[in-house]
Amino acid sequence: MSKLTDVPKRILIGRALRSDKLGETLLPKRIALPVFASDPLSSVAYAPGEVLLVLSIAGVSAYHFSPWIAAAVVVLMFTVVASYRQNVRAYPSGGGDYEVANTNLGPRAGLTVASALLVDYVLTVAVSISSGIENLGSAVPFVIENKVLCAVGVIVLLTVMNLRGVRESGSLFAIPTYVFVAGVFLMIAWGAFRGFALGDTMHAPTSDYEIKPEQQGIAGFALVFLLLRAFSSGCAALTGVEAISNGVPAFRKPKSKNAATTLALMGGLAVTMFCGIIGLAMATDVKMAEFPAKDLIHNGVAVGAGYVQDPVISQVAAAVFGDGTFLFIVLAAATALVLFLAANTAYNGFPLLGSILAQDRYLPRQLHTRGDRLAFSNGIVLLAGAAILLVWVYGADSTKLIQLYIVGVFVSFTLSQIGMVRHWNRHLRTEKKQAERRRMMRSRAINTFGAFFTGMVLVVVLATKFIHGAWVALLGMVIFYGTMSAIRRHYDRVAEEIAADEGPSDDSVRPSRVHSIVLVSKVHKPTLRALAFAKLTRSDTLEALSISVDPIETKALKDEWERRGINVPLKILDSPYREITRPIIEYVKGLRRESPRDAVSVYIPEYVVGHWYEHLLHNQSALRLKGRLLFTPGVMVTSVPYQLVSSEAAKKRAKRHQNWSAPGAVRRGPVDRRPKEPSGKS
Repeated sequence: MSKLTDVPKRILIGRALRSDKLGETLLPKRIALPVFASDPLSSVAYAPGEVLLVLSIAGVSAYHFSPWIAAAVVVLMFTVVASYRQNVRAYPSGGGDYEVANTNLGPRAGLTVASALLVDYVLTVAVSISSGIENLGSAVPFVIENKVLCAVGVIVLLTVMNLRGVRESGSLFAIPTYVFVAGVFLMIAWGAFRGFALGDTMHAPTSDYEIKPEQQGIAGFALVFLLLRAFSSGCAALTGVEAISNGVPAFRKPKSKNAATTLALMGGLAVTMFCGIIGLAMATDVKMAEFPAKDLIHNGVAVGAGYVQDPVISQVAAAVFGDGTFLFIVLAAATALVLFLAANTAYNGFPLLGSILAQDRYLPRQLHTRGDRLAFSNGIVLLAGAAILLVWVYGADSTKLIQLYIVGVFVSFTLSQIGMVRHWNRHLRTEKKQAERRRMMRSRAINTFGAFFTGMVLVVVLATKFIHGAWVALLGMVIFYGTMSAIRRHYDRVAEEIAADEGPSDDSVRPSRVHSIVLVSKVHKPTLRALAFAKLTRSDTLEALSISVDPIETKALKDEWERRGINVPLKILDSPYREITRPIIEYVKGLRRESPRDAVSVYIPEYVVGHWYEHLLHNQSALRLKGRLLFTPGVMVTSVPYQLVSSEAAKKRAKRHQNWSAPGAVRRGPVDRRPKEPSGKS
């Protein structure tokens, strides 16, 4: 069985890596950028559209506010990037927002940030994959007709790619991410050249459409609320910024410097692309509607339910490059692909954060364990499962899912920046060097402004998105918070219970006597081996115990016992209801009540079989009995194995498997003798 499962595992995720190869999986900046920044970079494919969708509620006349909303998003992006550059320098261990909040604001704030980030990472996968499916579906009808199935398939594919390791997945994702960035910049440059230098008039496919406003003549507070809602939707461009601060340990040395440089590069690219697409959308007269079937009007008639509304970036590309041209197709394909790969930001951030939380005993310890490829495999699988559930519940609809989005990330932004302000205040109280004090005060000013700005945005996001679905994200945060708190309490309680006492205790004092019991059903080789082993332990009392469910079999057992002259007393317990487990448990408990300081040792003969299906035919009573005895204080259970012939065959299979070489392994040579590959510098 191990070979049957190991071969497909090796085909899917590759050969296992030794622990001392961890340094070879660290990322240079050119790979770290697509690995950790693919989410904010790809969000320019849908964030401009979300701004226009919300503004369309008031009609086309509200579109002239979009440059101002874009400017506000740009200011926020630069603020957040500048703030996080302080974070990665001060806290390079990879805890990111969680570590900052936990260290400076206390465990509750840290747990709140962790809950927010975990929810946001799951939503990142769900939103990115759903958006990519919708982009791809505009060209391939089968995809849009089977949205959920295709979305789940992409999530599974991404999961397998990430299980192969951060370095390998990053290399795979780098090319489409850079093609997408280059394509968007080419589109912006060519569009600007055509508009300013050549004087061309570019028209989007929807330029001659009209929008029927859902609400006529919006003004005053209603207009302000609409603009704030559009701004909060545009803030989707900031999701994933925090992943770099969580992923500092994955960078090559100097880790903090490389992470800070990657942050700055990511911020500059994202802002330029976001503003460029918004500007070209205005220039090409793109029309978007929240409910296109009834609100988009063409030639005086609503477009109807059969109309597929293309994303803003697709419409702009059609206007700039021409619909169906080579560059249009390349950018469309790169956009769909990079939206799928944007989920990779979460695939790297979620397992890293989960590992840190597991180390702090807030999540199961299995999440702290690295898999065969030195990735946090359990965290990757957990993220994939949660994202698949979310995609299934919401039907892979990005419009619905995006309403849940960005709440968690702004919770973590705000608390993290407040924590950094307290961090600098604490260090300023002890720092004497004037140069260092000036640097710290500058950093504190940046984080103070970041805390103020992101706090305001958090209020706006909650106020404008709560009834549209943000409450689901908040509920998820509460569930994560409660679950992690319960896990921590459990681990703390167990640690307290099993802590060794300084002086002598009941657990360290030798029992007065040991009462050994060998369970017997028949006199055969496994029974005789168990009896021989029990005699070797030299217990104070040794007896054999059998349960009588069939008088004929019980009489045959007694006769065989006497005939062989076995010098161990045989005790028979009647079981009128044909139960095996309960009479033994009651007998053992009775011994414990009579002599609480005595230890009871139960020996259970067991068959060792070599095939999985044979386990269904043997040892079932022993498993049930061991499960019950585990909860009985002062009782030790010993399995005495007896290897059947099939187990010897299994041993030979295991030996052949041990000597088996994977394809290419002979050529590469043994792991411990292979020459180390030269690692490039970042």
